[in-house]
Amino acid sequence: MEKLIGLCIVAIMAVSCGGSSQSSSEEQKPDLLKKTEVPVDDGLGIGEVKHVDLNNPLDEAMVKRGAAIYEMKCSACHKLTNQRVVGPGWAGVTQRRKPEWIMNMTTNVEVMLEKDSTARALFKEALVPMPNQNITMEEARDVLEFMYANDAGNTGK
Repeated sequence: MEKLIGLCIVAIMAVSCGGSSQSSSEEQKPDLLKKTEVPVDDGLGIGEVKHVDLNNPLDEAMVKRGAAIYEMKCSACHKLTNQRVVGPGWAGVTQRRKPEWIMNMTTNVEVMLEKDSTARALFKEALVPMPNQNITMEEARDVLEFMYANDAGNTGK
């Protein structure tokens, strides 16, 4: 009878403690083996910009503001031609990259260099990370308009 009571106590304790015969490290394995989600490269980049409405025709005031921002913050590393200085030249960038990617790269550079495959590949080529220029969304949109004007040959440069 004492043996039966002892077995019942052991059974109750096992059920109340989870009743699993696996060790605690084995119980953790499913969490460690969970599939890690890899972000899908949709060409938009990583950041808050998910859609950009483009102007047709280009907004000349935006182009002018974008040109001034380019001269002040971008021209030391990027030329308007295909010439690579520190960063890649901007000629044709609006054909190679989606406008959302360009704006996310401009406004969210640290995260883009860390998580976006295209930005990381460009970093490997340049070997110098693009600095955060603290460009606002409005300024980034003006620079984007300037990039479209440059690719259309309408910058006067």
